[in-house]
Amino acid sequence: MKYLITGGAGFIGSHLINKLAGKHEIVVLDDLSESTTDMIRAHIDSGAVKFIEASISDTKTLDSAMGGVDTVFHLAAHRDVRAGAENPAKDMDNGILATYQVLESMRRKDVKSIIFSSSQTVYGEVSDEPVSENFGPMVPISIYGASKLACESLIMAYSHTYGMKSWIYRFANIVGEGGTHGVIPDFILKLKKDPKRLEILGDGTQTKPYLEVGDCVGGMLFGWENSHDSVNLFNLGTEGWTSVTKLAEMVVEECGLKDVEFHYSGGKRGWVGDVPRIRLSSDKIRKLGWTTKYDSDEAVRVAAKALYKQLW
Repeated sequence: MKYLITGGAGFIGSHLINKLAGKHEIVVLDDLSESTTDMIRAHIDSGAVKFIEASISDTKTLDSAMGGVDTVFHLAAHRDVRAGAENPAKDMDNGILATYQVLESMRRKDVKSIIFSSSQTVYGEVSDEPVSENFGPMVPISIYGASKLACESLIMAYSHTYGMKSWIYRFANIVGEGGTHGVIPDFILKLKKDPKRLEILGDGTQTKPYLEVGDCVGGMLFGWENSHDSVNLFNLGTEGWTSVTKLAEMVVEECGLKDVEFHYSGGKRGWVGDVPRIRLSSDKIRKLGWTTKYDSDEAVRVAAKALYKQLW
């Protein structure tokens, strides 16, 4: 089998490649605007991965990479949710337009299978009840969330119009070894700069599910292998949820620090577009037999331990 992975040099893509390399033919297309090849360098050097440095907007190169492909893992996206408020074009260009270009290339090259990394941000603000895939109406409150929801719609429409099959995953907050953005790396770098004081955006009560990246990749592959509808839509989360304050306490412990003063910026949101509380139900994919190795708190702990070694 031959797979094309867009954004394959990134955090989740590199872990996916670790699972697939050596078993299948893999082509990675990444413009390296938000990543490097460090995490997949060994696979490139060994010949297990063909790496193409190019933008998805380069349709000639994209079509060339798409040749002979059986399945596309479309992971490329603008990854900073907060930055979308300052520059919405990034989510438009790297989200909606990039997904359209991928789907058009698939149509031209007769590729019939796509796996897409969406996000829990598509739901917007919801109640404290765990939200399932049939929740609606969805009203995203960030440009990033709106972009992901638009991408989902395009993929569904192409699946039904052109006989494609799609797997769409609404991720919880993905954390783990090799992570380069998000609250855990942010806290570690702040503590490295000042081991006695930690600034926390919001009031610290923001509570979300955190999924370890290995569990995330395992869930993507499990759903792909065990669901076969035209459109296969799943939440990928884990058991439990973790508050920002509790997360900060675990990060402090893994950094070996004590008596760190927490300073809160205040307000229920960490930033414009932040969803302060979300509970994600993964019952749909769990009924197929998927399980996770870590719950939310354990995922945070594992990630903090690995990222402390990586960043300190």
